[in-house]
Amino acid sequence: MDTDQVLADTTISISELKQNPMAVIKQGKGFPVAVLKNNVPVFYAVPAAAYEALIDKLDDMELAQIVGEREEQPSQVVALDEL
Repeated sequence: MDTDQVLADTTISISELKQNPMAVIKQGKGFPVAVLKNNVPVFYAVPAAAYEALIDKLDDMELAQIVGEREEQPSQVVALDEL
């Protein structure tokens, strides 16, 4: 990945982040904000809700992969008492 590629609609400098971190998150309106140093992104400030949604999506993708891998396996009948 090109380190100069910005993957956010909103960008700020590290100096701006230091001045008012919560304003940075507010400025992103719920989306990640790219934090730049010398006009190069060094990290992204991601609101908690956006991060949680990302993790949920990754979990869903992992579960979908497991389902796909197990799709061809024969099913087994299990009695409730055996659980």
